[in-house]
Amino acid sequence: MYHGGTMILVFSRCASQALLLSLLLFISGCSWFGGDDDELIADSGEQQMYREAQRHLKNENFSLAVRSLQGLESRYPFGQYAEQAQLELIYAHYSAYEFAAANEAADRFIRLHPRHPSVDYAYYMKGLAAYDIEPGFFSRFIPSDDTKRDVSHIQTAFAEFAQLLARFPDSAYAPDARQRMVHMRNMLARNEIHVANYYFRRGAYMAALNRGKYVVEHMQQTPSVADGLAIMGQAYLLLGLDDLAEDSIAVLCENYPDHPNLTSGCEFDSVYTMDGLQRSWINQATLGLFDPPKPPQFNYRPKT
Repeated sequence: MYHGGTMILVFSRCASQALLLSLLLFISGCSWFGGDDDELIADSGEQQMYREAQRHLKNENFSLAVRSLQGLESRYPFGQYAEQAQLELIYAHYSAYEFAAANEAADRFIRLHPRHPSVDYAYYMKGLAAYDIEPGFFSRFIPSDDTKRDVSHIQTAFAEFAQLLARFPDSAYAPDARQRMVHMRNMLARNEIHVANYYFRRGAYMAALNRGKYVVEHMQQTPSVADGLAIMGQAYLLLGLDDLAEDSIAVLCENYPDHPNLTSGCEFDSVYTMDGLQRSWINQATLGLFDPPKPPQFNYRPKT
């Protein structure tokens, strides 16, 4: 079965692949020794195709493994390796960077075998595949901030892992899924901060306020709550709601006194304070023609 040891709780593609492959090889190894000798002789063609697929998986020739597993299932749809081949096909697609195909293969396995003892693996792989479906090819290899791009795939992956935990809370994959969900929740909260910063640049202060409030109210225990409070304080100031601004800044000071928008005396230091718009002497001397105040931007990263 696919219930192995605890998964490595990081977003390392190589580590995840190595562990998933080891689980697959363990399962396939057990299946070779679990059948009747006469049955294996009679099904030598099926066994040969299956071992060929295993060889491709071990050698990390995932495209060839996909073709071998698809051929095996097509030729022996009710054979002794059919279900195992369907499971391994999910992994082969995923490892070949065919994330949409991996998701479809997992969906198909769940539909055909809803009570299979390893169906939780299919749910888990749906989450992995959804997370790795990114907008750009080069983004997989060039370091970048994923939270500044479209995060719909992260939302989908989060929902897939949530479904796994709801259906199989004791699954061997549950601990890893929970850790991934924590990471993805932090990413989604960070995305809300980036969107709020965009609204500040556009002068849409109420929209920025709503993004900050959403993080504070619905994404507690994420590092972005500090920025959410700062955004609320700044937006309230810009909207002329000084009392609400003071409340938000007080909560920020109480819980995150090291936030970069707070001075040593817990005064709010930003483009707009209780005393009004902060303008440089050049801006004042030129009647606003030069050196205009920059819109507020929040990018707090707590020390870990």
